[in-house]
Amino acid sequence: QVQLVESGGGLVQAGGSLRLSCAASRSMFSMGWYRQAPGKQRELVATMPSGGTPNYADSVKGRFTISRDNAKNTVYLQMNSLKPEDTAVYYCNTYQRAIGDYWGQGTQVTVSS
Repeated sequence: QVQLVESGGGLVQAGGSLRLSCAASRSMFSMGWYRQAPGKQRELVATMPSGGTPNYADSVKGRFTISRDNAKNTVYLQMNSLKPEDTAVYYCNTYQRAIGDYWGQGTQVTVSS
């Protein structure tokens, strides 16, 4: 079992910034973020394999940056130039073959216009 602890959500005005953090209870190969807006399916925001290249949704490229601190088993999501359409519950995800796929509890991000 892998525990994920998220932090950093909140309310921000359009054009503002927020930084999300997610700490895992152990080292995992892939860490990333997904989001789910009301009435919509959960979608990928950004993922980053250990030692690999980040992958971003087209809608956040150039505005969001994912990074990892492998010594702390922590993944970050720096979100700049936030838009109202970025409003969603953001979920941390981590995966490693033979260990499994795990989700955080979710953190609300609300961007006001």
